[in-house]
Amino acid sequence: MTDFTEIRYEEQDHVGIISIDRPEARNALTHTTYAELSRAVEETTARCLVITGVDPAFCSGDDVKQIMVNAGKQVSEGLRAEPRLTPTAGVLLRTDVPTIAAVNGAAVGWGMELAIMCDIRVASEKAKMGELFVKRGLCTDVPGIGRLAQLVGREMAAELLFTGRIIDGATAKEIGLVSRVVPHDELMPTALALAKEIASNPPLAVQRIKQGMRKALDPDWDELGRWVSASLGELFQTEDHKEGVASFLEKREPRYVGR
Repeated sequence: MTDFTEIRYEEQDHVGIISIDRPEARNALTHTTYAELSRAVEETTARCLVITGVDPAFCSGDDVKQIMVNAGKQVSEGLRAEPRLTPTAGVLLRTDVPTIAAVNGAAVGWGMELAIMCDIRVASEKAKMGELFVKRGLCTDVPGIGRLAQLVGREMAAELLFTGRIIDGATAKEIGLVSRVVPHDELMPTALALAKEIASNPPLAVQRIKQGMRKALDPDWDELGRWVSASLGELFQTEDHKEGVASFLEKREPRYVGR
């Protein structure tokens, strides 16, 4: 897999490394990034995947100009016409390959969704994490609703989702959002060592364990995805969403009106 333009993929010792490669945009996601990320996960032959971003960020969420401004009306109409689980979320949530997020910087918006869809999160001391959807007048995607509370408890999940607050790596470790925080230059060695330890085990047994955890712990992602998709289709059309985007681009405080 070498014909990517917005991610990098490499494989060593049965471990695949996926790096989002849009550092000039803090690894914000475009439709191309989503498609390439999905394909890398679907086509990997690795026994364990490490997902990270090219410094200085892990992933800053959706590219606001491409997805929320230029294509906002089209996205909204598509979501309302065919409510469904986000395709890339579906791929990540259903893969039997263990996944580790190496959070090297900002993981916000869908970047945080990407991190919490992984089985394990290792954070750099430079990590920042936050569910920013409410700040854009939107609800979170399915991982924030269906998985965040499993990690940090319902009350803390509610606080993070309702406020859109950004937390640092130390706080993420304290509340159980990440398994460990390491110096920045030790992040990838730590994540790769863990991935190689996992990859050294019998792959069929590891896959069955992951399948079993999914059966025991996960909600019906398709049903939740349809609800989220329909909700986003409505929220994309609100004045508050437009104000959330405009205030972000204009670097000013938003003025929400509840419409």
